[in-house]
This record gives sequence, C-alpha cells and structure tokens, in this order.
Amino acid sequence: MKIGVLTGGGDCPGLNAVIRAVVRKSLEYGHQVYGIKRGWKGLIEKNYEELTLDSISGILHKGGTILGSSRTNVYKIENGENIAKENFKAMELDALVAIGGEDTLGIASKLFKAGLNVVGVPKTIDNDLNATDYTFGFDSAVNVATEAIDRLHTTAESHERVMVVEVMGRHAGWIALHAGLAGGADYILIPEVPFDINDIVDAVKKRHARGKKFSIICVAEGAKVKTEEETDKDGSFVLASLKKDSFGHVMLGGIAEIIAEEIEKRTGFETRSTVLGHIQRGGSPTAFDRVLGTRFGIFAAELVNSKDFGKMAALKGSQIVGVSLDEATGKLKTVNPEFYELAKTFFN
Repeated sequence: MKIGVLTGGGDCPGLNAVIRAVVRKSLEYGHQVYGIKRGWKGLIEKNYEELTLDSISGILHKGGTILGSSRTNVYKIENGENIAKENFKAMELDALVAIGGEDTLGIASKLFKAGLNVVGVPKTIDNDLNATDYTFGFDSAVNVATEAIDRLHTTAESHERVMVVEVMGRHAGWIALHAGLAGGADYILIPEVPFDINDIVDAVKKRHARGKKFSIICVAEGAKVKTEEETDKDGSFVLASLKKDSFGHVMLGGIAEIIAEEIEKRTGFETRSTVLGHIQRGGSPTAFDRVLGTRFGIFAAELVNSKDFGKMAALKGSQIVGVSLDEATGKLKTVNPEFYELAKTFFN
C-alpha cells in the first residue's frame, strides 16, 4: 500500500513523534509512506515526498512538524473536494493519515464520506477533541503554561502586583484550568463560564485584605464576559481583533490586557498582563506527549493496514482505541462544571 500522511492546523509538540511512528509501523508492514507538505494545501497542490527511515531519524524530540502545516480548508477552495480526490488518485495513494484537530479532522471526515480511505490522529493543545481522553500536545502546553505561572509568581510577589496571564483556549478552558490549578493561580477564567469582572476584583481585594499583596489570574484567550444585557446568555468573546481564519474562526487575543486594566482601575493595585501565545505550542514535547503520539501513530498505521478507515485513534483510559471521525468531530469536548467548581475552591 501507498500511504500518505499530513499534519494540518497549528503546530503542536508531538507531531514528529506521530509521523515517526506511522512511518516505522507502516514500513514494518511493507507499505510505502509519503509525507504531504503543509497539510491539506499539499494535497491540493500535489506537494509530497517519500518518507524513509532516514527521513524520520532523530525527529522524536523535535517540536513542530517536518512536513509543515497550514490552515487550508479544502471546502473553501473552488472544486476543492474533487481536486483532493483527483490528486489522491494521481499520487496513487491507497490511504491517508490525517493528523490534526477539529478542523483538519472535520475535513478528513468529509473526504472519507466522499470516498477516500482516511484515518485520523487527534492533535490539539486545547484538548477539545471529542471521543478521546487526551490529545497529544496538551500536556506539553500545560507544562509550559504552568512554568510561566510559576515564574510570574516570583515577580508578582516581589513587586506586590496582580499578574494576568493569558493562555490558549478558544472554546475550551482545559489549558487554563490545568495550568491554573498546577501553578496555584488565584482565579481562573475559561470560555465555558462567562465571568463578571466584579467577582475577580472582589477576589483580589480579599487577598489583599488577608495580607496577600499579589495575585495571579489565569485566563483562556476565549473567555467570555457576561454583561448586564447578556445575563441570560453565554456571554461574548473579549476581542482585540475581528480578523478570521479560513475556517471562519475569529482570531482571539488581548483579553489579559483588558482585564488587567480593569483590575488596576477598580482596585488601584499595580497590575500587569502577559500573553503566552505561540510559546505554548513550540519547543520539544514532554515525555507524556512523545509516548502518546507514538502510540497514536502506531495505532493509525494498524487501522490503515487492516483497512479500517473513517476512524480516529483515541485514548480511552489506558487503551488506544478506534472511534469514528464523525464522533470525534461532532462536538467539542469542553470543561465540565464539576471540574471548574473544584478549581473555585482556591479563588479567594
């Protein structure tokens, strides 16, 4: 068999571990593997190269992806589906392993229904893909965010400041919640629970009244503010820009600065903001993500070898299992209320 593999969407620690595992296991089965460059863009442009043992040597510990990535949406390109199908045939591929998040695997699901032999691997630092306990890349991002919060603690305490740190998380607050808990944040804001700035201000004031002259606020980039006009709604994004990507997602960012300004204005306490941004998904993957990515890659190769297409590798407990691409992309996995209630124990 000739197997294509691509990485789509934002780069993520652990991608190379998956590529390496797909290639090693596929070669063990006697198949050929071709790396498609820059995600779905490579399939549209027929940009690919054969992957050998030499191609994947020494990449396990490296961040990013040796195949490159893009946010290309096949279904935003005129006749995109047909072009993808024609190129799949022209490249003489028998199967395709798509490594990506909600958007990348959403396209994979559609192409499978259109007749292509596709399997998926769940990649997103946001950990918001349904039907898997964890996605690879998440653990690495949480570790980076936690270390940043640890470092902010020292400067916040030294200068008696309030520090607001913004982490990634468009619709799901997994990074903010895990890093906030692990880093000892005094307040955590996530997209699933619209916030009232007065609650944050009150929490900061209570800490100061107890003699704690510094506070750490951890906020997900997609956190929503509840206004008086929206008390019965889900709130709205705090946006610095209305620019959108090819999947129609608003490019978020800037909420930390807005919150910091409000806290300082309402309390008089010196407040600073820090945006971690792409730092969270750069650099080497953690040991957990290297192992998880490797297990996902091997399982994806096994799915292809057994011609069990339309599936995604998923972690369920301690086992790697196959779930349908439809189930994986049908809805986002968001933070459950019980977990957030646990975190609120430490908000005052």
